[in-house]
Amino acid sequence: MPPVLDVIGLVCTDLPATLAFYRRLGLDLPAAADSEPHVEVTLASGVRLCFDPVSTIHSFDPSWTAPTGSHRAGLAFRCASQAEVDATYDDLVGAGYRGHLEPFDAFWGQRYATVHDPDGTPVDLYAALPTP
Repeated sequence: MPPVLDVIGLVCTDLPATLAFYRRLGLDLPAAADSEPHVEVTLASGVRLCFDPVSTIHSFDPSWTAPTGSHRAGLAFRCASQAEVDATYDDLVGAGYRGHLEPFDAFWGQRYATVHDPDGTPVDLYAALPTP
């Protein structure tokens, strides 16, 4: 049996700020998690999304340094409708998070937008466009 993707991990410079962003996206992350050394939530797909502050990473890998330059990974959240893409983007940007791509109708058939989490990880929001 081949390996199965089970966990996506994010290293956070400010864990409470990062968790607040993902709570705003609808993830069930209790307030008490803000002070934990490791936080995880199981998504509807069964994959776990984990959040670790830099101090936790340094506890087992003291040589870890933050990447520089552009991102190498991103997350994408499927929305129920095109209107939800727009509303979610507006909510996040209105709350002070950095928008990267305002909602647009992409040539590949989706309403699409990108906002960055507090550590600069791009989070895409998308929904299918109606088929002609």
